[in-house]
Amino acid sequence: MTESALRDVVIVGSGPAGLTAAVYAARARLAPLCIEGLQRGGQLMLTTDVENYPGFEDGVMGPDLMDRMKKQAARFGTEFLQEDVVSVDFSRRPFTVRTADAEFRSRAVIVSTGASARMLGLPSERKLMGRGVTTCATCDGAFYRDRVVAVVGGGDSAMEEANFLTRFASRVHLLHRSDRFRASRIMLERAQANPKIEFHPFREVTEVLDGGTGKVTGVRLKDVKGGGTEEMKVDGFFLAIGHVPNTRIFEGTLALDANGYIECRPDSSYTSVEGVFACGDCVDHVYRQAVTAAGMGCRAAIDAERWLEAQGR
Repeated sequence: MTESALRDVVIVGSGPAGLTAAVYAARARLAPLCIEGLQRGGQLMLTTDVENYPGFEDGVMGPDLMDRMKKQAARFGTEFLQEDVVSVDFSRRPFTVRTADAEFRSRAVIVSTGASARMLGLPSERKLMGRGVTTCATCDGAFYRDRVVAVVGGGDSAMEEANFLTRFASRVHLLHRSDRFRASRIMLERAQANPKIEFHPFREVTEVLDGGTGKVTGVRLKDVKGGGTEEMKVDGFFLAIGHVPNTRIFEGTLALDANGYIECRPDSSYTSVEGVFACGDCVDHVYRQAVTAAGMGCRAAIDAERWLEAQGR
């Protein structure tokens, strides 16, 4: 395993938060290394049209947006490495960040590993991601004006997504494996009272259909209680079964909340370890937007710069 020279900043993750942190850190002449991960760019790499990121009046493709952000960070001197981080050592300074083939020592570390939407695990679901399958109603709901959509899930997120989608869709089908919902009573009652939402209990999605068009045309459902299958025509399919923060390698090293999100000091990016900062969806389980992640990346870079300055750097 090769060991690199001591760095001022290593950034772990390359979504909107990590790349924004890279822009700010590089412009501050901290010569950051951004370890992108093998699946670089975060969740926007699975998104087609992005219409709610400021500065793009005609919208922008998710991968194109991430490429632009990467080029901007590289322009100011960010170095990139497309590998996964396999372990970290924050118990002593300088910190150590390891990939399969190399070891990096750094005075400060910015964690921006993001979160992953829970999936059903269907091949058709992955195939049609960004082509009618989506994990974010706030991001993509406006594309389904006067269309029929389906939401799968039974928690608060599913109820919230379904209610939000009724601003645009003509009909929202809410699919759930049972008739018992994890959602809070107020969220469930709000969804049940919405005339545009139709509940379908005891329904398991077994396939997302495209009818040979390359875009979602429906879903195939299994009747969990009575047996049998049916097909439902929909124009969009929204997954609302939760997110998992990509923080496993930080367990036992950084303070995490009960759901695995990194805990930061109020109104800052400071984690439980002095000199380690966190931003983006590995911290934020409320908004989960590209623009809020970018803002958090800015904050993390500024916090890291000021902390390094206070250390005499």
